[in-house]
Amino acid sequence: MNKTIKTWKGLVKEYKRCSEDVQQYFPHLSALLAEFPLDVCLSYVFARMELGQNMALYCGLRKIHKAESGLAHKAIDAFHITREGFREKFKIVFGVYPAKGAQADLDTASEVRDAVMHGKGATKAQMRNAIAAVLWYAEEMNEQVRKKAGFMPYCQDLRGFTGRGEALDKATTRWMLKGMGFELG
Repeated sequence: MNKTIKTWKGLVKEYKRCSEDVQQYFPHLSALLAEFPLDVCLSYVFARMELGQNMALYCGLRKIHKAESGLAHKAIDAFHITREGFREKFKIVFGVYPAKGAQADLDTASEVRDAVMHGKGATKAQMRNAIAAVLWYAEEMNEQVRKKAGFMPYCQDLRGFTGRGEALDKATTRWMLKGMGFELG
């Protein structure tokens, strides 16, 4: 989305416009916005966003590729997440790149996050819009992954996401993960 969030209250309204799943995934955002500076809120949404990216990959390995749980966890834990690395692994796991709209939202937010985290600073308006862009990214990724694999990485409850199917054995999972470029530590 290319919407401009002009005030703190506008950002809170944007958060409340998000789906219940995304609101529950970022449960402390509303309270953080009321009590802390925007750079703290920005750090929070990025930490949660990266957790969601890892969950998307893990759940995709389990659901789509039937990877054994322990080895899938090990592969994701060993994966050093970077922006480009995530896009490439997402393509390998899901067969498509993240949606262009979602990626554009994240790229915009990442520029602001980088400036803040590296001591270069950003305006309050830039931080508000970056926080909103992470929320939009989560919404778009939920929709894309739901359509592709039947689960949403940015939600509180992923119980039952794999369904009743059997997982591959460890030896087969190990070779599959290696073929996908995952390290097992």
